[in-house]
Amino acid sequence: MTSPAPAAVPPQLNGSSLPRAGGTPVAPGPAADEGLARRLRALACTAPLHDLDARKANLAGEYGCYAMAEVALAAIDLVTLNMDFDTGADHEQIVARLLPRVAAQAPGRPPAEHERVARWVLENLINVGSVDRGFRAVYGTFGPDGSYVRRDYDFKLIEELPGHGGTVFLRTTDEAVNVLVGALDTDVTSAQIAAEVKLEVLISRGRLADAQLAAEQARYRTVQYAETLRKTLDATRRNVRAVDWLHQVPDMIAEALDHVADRYRHENAILTNIRKARDEAETGNDPKTAEHKRRAAELVDIVKDCIRRHTQLQSRLLEAGPLFRAEQDRQAFAPPAARSGLDLYGQLLAPVLPLPVEQAGRVTDAFFARGTGLRTPTSVRVGDLVEMLLTPPAEREHLGAEMPEPDLITTPDDSRFSEAQLASAMELLDLPADAPRRLSGLLADARRRDPELPYLVALLAVHAASPSVGSAYRQGEQTLLFAVDDGTPLDDVEFGGADLIVGTALLDAAGMAADRTEAA
Repeated sequence: MTSPAPAAVPPQLNGSSLPRAGGTPVAPGPAADEGLARRLRALACTAPLHDLDARKANLAGEYGCYAMAEVALAAIDLVTLNMDFDTGADHEQIVARLLPRVAAQAPGRPPAEHERVARWVLENLINVGSVDRGFRAVYGTFGPDGSYVRRDYDFKLIEELPGHGGTVFLRTTDEAVNVLVGALDTDVTSAQIAAEVKLEVLISRGRLADAQLAAEQARYRTVQYAETLRKTLDATRRNVRAVDWLHQVPDMIAEALDHVADRYRHENAILTNIRKARDEAETGNDPKTAEHKRRAAELVDIVKDCIRRHTQLQSRLLEAGPLFRAEQDRQAFAPPAARSGLDLYGQLLAPVLPLPVEQAGRVTDAFFARGTGLRTPTSVRVGDLVEMLLTPPAEREHLGAEMPEPDLITTPDDSRFSEAQLASAMELLDLPADAPRRLSGLLADARRRDPELPYLVALLAVHAASPSVGSAYRQGEQTLLFAVDDGTPLDDVEFGGADLIVGTALLDAAGMAADRTEAA
């Protein structure tokens, strides 16, 4: 009796081999591995939303009645639809629009609790507590040799970006938009075309409820396409060499313009079909008819928003070429940096290595003493801290500390003319209103009184050549000194110029009194 042949041992099923029909293991293909990696990244993008429901028990209070993942999806939806090409959504506006959804989950709770939930969800989507405000997931792929390799996947859902005037606005990332539409790393153009075709078919068949969902997905893809272009232009503004403007970006712009032209044609046709479906709906009190018309009206608004976004995208696409040329000129002819960087190898390491330790130590000590930055201060000892906290405060005076007596120094009188000289000059210039005099005669009279007095008289006469009539009028002055040049040259041993006519003018006292009475 012969023993049966041993059964074939099945090949081991592990991550690096798959069974073939003949029993020979084969490594998975790159397409299959890439598909698995895409699904793993898609799963990682939803993890922060599920984590919200897991961590809501840590909040101080009873928050089990709130569905945090639903609130998070609504927040991503609101930020996506409220952001524009150049700007984003306002933080406070998003919180305000989240409040009705949060309040609907727990209508009996106070409004302050609803606001706290909305802010907590939005801050966790931004990941405020982390250093770079991002999320990280670890997934595994297979290398060319069939080995299992772990990779890090860093992503963000909502970003805070600076705006004009020191403001901060919110923008959703590609990963957040993919969470909304249920896919990841999907080609934007192909996904947009598929969404438009699906939307047109659903509308033609009258399935407006499904058509509304398809229209919203098409709008999300439009936002994602604009976000791709915005990032490309931002990278160009930072460094024009970091973006391939020779092949990649021109091809992308050409495809995007064709895409926008096709979308215009499709969206206008879709808009016509929606309006036709809305207008052909029977009037009456039938709930199904009313729901049908409401869906059609909402679809009209969504498709109009898609057309608006495509118009904005087209204008940005047409501006991309001039922006590249302007940035190329600006960055190519920008002045060099005022200070060059330090070449550690050429300026420090290479010259120091051949030196003896004694000489090299002085160089390295001097470099690291100035290159390591500020030193962290030593920590306070527990004994000193306890003594400082337990020491009672010193008694303070009710009126505070005594102020020191200031040392006052008499300012020396450095004026050139004395009070007597000023009084003498004013006496000379106190002329009758009907008897003006020449400056030469006043200087001669002043010189007979005091050798220094002519300088003061000349100064006052020159100042009177442009009298402050308005100030004297407002202050209630009765007379005003004036000086007029009639072209006569001054003949004097010390002064030159014009021989001014100096006189006294009478001001209207009655008019001044009337003005003051009216002002009172």
